Amino acid sequence: MGETVRTLAYGAWPSPIDAALAAAHDGHPEWVGFVGDEVWWTEPRPEEGGRRTLVRRHADGKEESLLPAPWNVRSRVIEYGGHPWAAALARDDGPLVVFVNFADQRLYRYEPGGQPCPLTPVSPVGAGLRWAEPLLRPERDEVWCVLEEFTGDGPGDVRRVLAAVPLDGSAALDRGALRELTDERHRFLTGPKLSPDGRQAAWLAWDHPRMPWDGTELILADVGSDGTLLDPRTVAGGPGESIAQADWTHDGRLLHSSDRSGWWNLYLDGEQLCPREEEFGGALWKLGLRWFTPLDSGLIAVVHGRGATALGVLDPEGGEVVDAAGPWTEFAPTLAAHGERIVAVGASPRSAYEVVELDAVTGHARVVGAEHDDAVDPAYYPEPQIRVFTGPDGRDIHAHLYPPHHPGCVAPGDELPPYVVWAHGGPTARAPLVLDLEIAYFTSRGIGVAEVNYGGSTGYGRTYRERLREQWGVVDVEDCAAVALALADEGTADRHRLAVRGGSAGGWTAAAALTTTDVFACGTIKYPVLDLTGWSTGETHDFESRYLESLIGPLAEVPARYAERSPAGHADRLAVPFLLLQGLDDVICPPVQCERFLARLGDRPVPHAYLAFEGEGHGFRRAETMVCALEAELSLYAQVFGLHPPGVPTLELST
Repeated sequence: MGETVRTLAYGAWPSPIDAALAAAHDGHPEWVGFVGDEVWWTEPRPEEGGRRTLVRRHADGKEESLLPAPWNVRSRVIEYGGHPWAAALARDDGPLVVFVNFADQRLYRYEPGGQPCPLTPVSPVGAGLRWAEPLLRPERDEVWCVLEEFTGDGPGDVRRVLAAVPLDGSAALDRGALRELTDERHRFLTGPKLSPDGRQAAWLAWDHPRMPWDGTELILADVGSDGTLLDPRTVAGGPGESIAQADWTHDGRLLHSSDRSGWWNLYLDGEQLCPREEEFGGALWKLGLRWFTPLDSGLIAVVHGRGATALGVLDPEGGEVVDAAGPWTEFAPTLAAHGERIVAVGASPRSAYEVVELDAVTGHARVVGAEHDDAVDPAYYPEPQIRVFTGPDGRDIHAHLYPPHHPGCVAPGDELPPYVVWAHGGPTARAPLVLDLEIAYFTSRGIGVAEVNYGGSTGYGRTYRERLREQWGVVDVEDCAAVALALADEGTADRHRLAVRGGSAGGWTAAAALTTTDVFACGTIKYPVLDLTGWSTGETHDFESRYLESLIGPLAEVPARYAERSPAGHADRLAVPFLLLQGLDDVICPPVQCERFLARLGDRPVPHAYLAFEGEGHGFRRAETMVCALEAELSLYAQVFGLHPPGVPTLELST
């Protein structure tokens, strides 16, 4: 006999998915690689202060966390980071590892069983020296990396070059022992990729005001016998062409992903391999992201798709792609290959991200690390729908709908559910359709979620991505509002119980929606941009310091637009309750943005709460922070929507 289904109001459904469980499963494996025959990757530890550890999968399948707390394998280059480790079987007694430690951003050498030893010095200037994308060159007793060096105290006082670091530790106290491989002709660059014969190196570069998804250059240089890079020249790309990744095939041909056709497609020695209206690349938010990797056989492992990503193997001769069979419906931009073995990170609406190995010969795919384990009965997981809504001017809006879902509860027949519209960060990014226990936290209690991949999102081609050009705060807000109203009009959601939430750029969208529309009854704003003029004139980091020139327009030319679009300038229009969440160590969207917004709100009687967290930066990583933030958000909706979720602390709202 099945259990009795209870009739309870939306928001009153009891759920085994509490905030602590959601926090414990936040984050996912990243930066996969092969070390000999072994698969390695980094993995989050929310319960250990949010650090990331380096995990090694031994031949017998046992997983080992190589570095104990407080070691934190994470780079801060361009603040969002980059590939933070490299390892090689350089000696008979085990692997040689180099990694970036988050706390001091130094590069360390480590041999399992020993203690990490610093390879790079500490600089007292500004934010010091930072490193990403290490490439081991044991034959030269060096590791080649991207070096980000601050030359002053301001966020823009910074230079970036490729540099060689001695593996003997001689540069640990001596900046002069570092060998710079490039000059400063470009503001940004990625790590070098060496040709199989070691005689050429390729990397990507770009300059302000472009972001890497606007335009990048593919640089090629010769490698001298003394380890210098000679005659660097641009061989592809430019201001209007985004090259997302480059690498070498086994026989020494240069492969890259470019959006010159309107979609990130692959090009081999300049010739398009597999013309498709789908993406074989993406937004380069972190240095070292990989959407393809060449195999020894001449085949190419690819992460590709349109609005979602699959793991496949591309035959460059005929242009055919054979996708891996399995339950995964989304793959992250991290890949590695060893022989015909491919390792990637995949997820689905029923499983969190896990490390997947694909045999390119047999086509067999299996989980080899961070295997998903159902922490609760999967009957409580949401059952998402892929939707396309119609926005202003008839434009398509892509979204994922997560209706309220509970195996043992239904709502009264005459009640419509509350819905929260989620605006993703970026804004040049995308919300993937994967299992997220934060979403399940709400849906299992009777609150629906709609993730909107508004105009400007990645995954749908350059034209869709550029809908946001000079339209940030307009198109994103219109699209989120259109989805919310469509859900109400079709009888899916309660028109009077709609909320909006977002973090970072999504926090901007949420705040802009609350101050410029009457669609939403409340909202949650996390580590947001709120004042464009302040943010673009020294309040953010170098990487995004001129992002607004494409999203809004050049400040010198359209200063009034910056003021008109900023939610901080319209705090007097805010008439609905809101929750503001902020990390006090955030240098991307600093606390002053929230503080200025609240000051301009003044003594207006708008119920709200501001929770600021010490030790948190841009995006929360500590379990205790995530628990507090999630429970506060649910309490906000409960108070505004008249819900009665059991066991949730009441958030005190100021007026």
